[in-house]
Amino acid sequence: MEVILLQKIKGLGVEGDLVKVADGYARNYLVPKDFAVIATKSNVKKIDEIKRKQLSLERKELEQAQQLAEKLANVSCTIAVRVGEDDKLFGSVTSLDIAKILEREGVPVDKRKIHLDEPIRSLGVFPVDIKLHHQVTGVVKVWVVKE
Repeated sequence: MEVILLQKIKGLGVEGDLVKVADGYARNYLVPKDFAVIATKSNVKKIDEIKRKQLSLERKELEQAQQLAEKLANVSCTIAVRVGEDDKLFGSVTSLDIAKILEREGVPVDKRKIHLDEPIRSLGVFPVDIKLHHQVTGVVKVWVVKE
């Protein structure tokens, strides 16, 4: 029997896949638990339409992420911090600090998307990666200067 999967099932396929399974497996497990629907012509058309919508939405998200990455390439944020002897910072510059500065610059970015291996603890210029999409990563220059 052919069924259309409504969610990912290990060893069988992912959501929207048309798979052939044993009749009993489909009737007794997949269909009653809403893991799949029987592959009729109307169900196949519905799934194709859903896939097309998802694909166009993904393309739109990718395009927006690429535009934001281009905008980030032209932005550099300057963070003024207090320093002590030998130009040592009091505290550190974190992803939250960078997110606040970027928001002031007109480029709102979620702090969880800003990738820092560890907080910045010295003066200088640092390239910081920002994960905008699973295929797009933007880079922004962060200038850490004396207050």
